[in-house]
Amino acid sequence: MKTVKIMVVAGEASGDAHAARLVRALRSSAPHVQFEFFGSAGPEMRDERVEPVVHADELAIMGLSEIARSLPIFLSAFQKLKHEAASRRPDAVILVDFPEFNLKLARSLKKKGLRVIYYISPQLWGWRQYRRRTIARDVDLLLSILPFEKDWYAARGITNVKYVGNPLTDEVRPTMDRDEFCAEHGLDATRPIVALLPGSRRKELAYILPDMVRAASMMPKNGSIQFVTALASTRSVDEVYSVVSALRVQGVAVPESFITVKDQTYNVLGVADAAAVASGTATLEAGIIGTPMAIVYKASGFNYRLVRPLIKVEHFGLINLIAGKRIAKELVQDEFTPSALAGELARLLDPAVNGSIRKELKAAVANLDRGNASARAADSILKLLGVEHSERRDRG
Repeated sequence: MKTVKIMVVAGEASGDAHAARLVRALRSSAPHVQFEFFGSAGPEMRDERVEPVVHADELAIMGLSEIARSLPIFLSAFQKLKHEAASRRPDAVILVDFPEFNLKLARSLKKKGLRVIYYISPQLWGWRQYRRRTIARDVDLLLSILPFEKDWYAARGITNVKYVGNPLTDEVRPTMDRDEFCAEHGLDATRPIVALLPGSRRKELAYILPDMVRAASMMPKNGSIQFVTALASTRSVDEVYSVVSALRVQGVAVPESFITVKDQTYNVLGVADAAAVASGTATLEAGIIGTPMAIVYKASGFNYRLVRPLIKVEHFGLINLIAGKRIAKELVQDEFTPSALAGELARLLDPAVNGSIRKELKAAVANLDRGNASARAADSILKLLGVEHSERRDRG
């Protein structure tokens, strides 16, 4: 049996999930191959038997100041991965998202003569466009999951890009209906449900969740509305309780029906009549499910002032970028206030508005138009490596 060694590097919860699906797809596409996977692995990659040279959980932070404080952790991880790559000489290195770290690693590993594959393109069309030179110089194959990226790169002379479809179109599926979910969590299926998705990083909870809860307390008729915080696997329920307890001490009237559910984001979005979603991958997940949303974001004033001039896109929200228009209202930094969010969520609960936005989201998601993204990505990688893959239906 042929042995193929692959180093996989992810750094955040979403990248860990995408990488885990890709590892599964590689094994499925080439069952005659003995794969050895190692690298920077989070919990989902570790479940797929990826050897953790570095635990990706330790790298998921937010903001420039946090990066500065965590620099020793990053430097240690960087050196460990470089050392393992040099000593094991993998057949390929797959870098998954996480551009601040992975683009630097790509440069270092390419100098060592390793083959570098980048899965999930850095959003260079949004900011730091100069980094396209790094892609052209240090990446052998760039696998894109957004339909407009291949043309964006081609217009700049970069042709080693393949659009494989978006893996979320296959993976984002609620597993419970409204009645089942409400029965499990003590909710009333006949009353409105609003989902709160504050993000997967510790600092996102600190900056975003408090104003989400304040908005919930300000909504008209909030006594009839049920609020569900969808918590990422990287965060603990105690973190939410801490925020809510502090707000109660400050006199905020947290709604009586306010619960936190962990590791069930798709189910929460599936039953929600409306949602407040932190800008990021979750806005696309909500769009795929069809949940009308307000997109919010807030960071420290220092970080935002540094980053905002570098952002070159019209929309922050990923679902709005894919749609090419502002389907979901965006409340970013100073515009993200409890009263503004409360007003928008109330608007989204209006049946006519709600139905109209659901139709727009469905049309936007149709732009993604391709399933089996992980399988397509796996096939592209195996082709680059010269490894035959088994035939599967629905590959397109």
